[in-house]
Amino acid sequence: MDLSEEEPDRHEIGNRTYFIAPVEPLDVDGVRTVQVGTLLFFVAFVGLLPFYGRLEERDQTWVLWMCLAGVGLGLLGAEYCRRRRNHRAAREAS
Repeated sequence: MDLSEEEPDRHEIGNRTYFIAPVEPLDVDGVRTVQVGTLLFFVAFVGLLPFYGRLEERDQTWVLWMCLAGVGLGLLGAEYCRRRRNHRAAREAS
């Protein structure tokens, strides 16, 4: 598709003019985004393990458990996104 042939839609609202380009939106299912976030939480958890003593002295062990909760919720979110992607693919195939 050659975008130079199509003129963008033009909308005038008040004293402003908005142009909307004729491009298709990306088909993003969120699986990779959730996986990267889960991995970052896991790396932070493993990185904080050697400092458990210091965290305990300063009453900040919640940071360690927050990372572990992020991993757990990320795994649930990744499974949810995978199921949603598979459901959408099956629906489009039929």
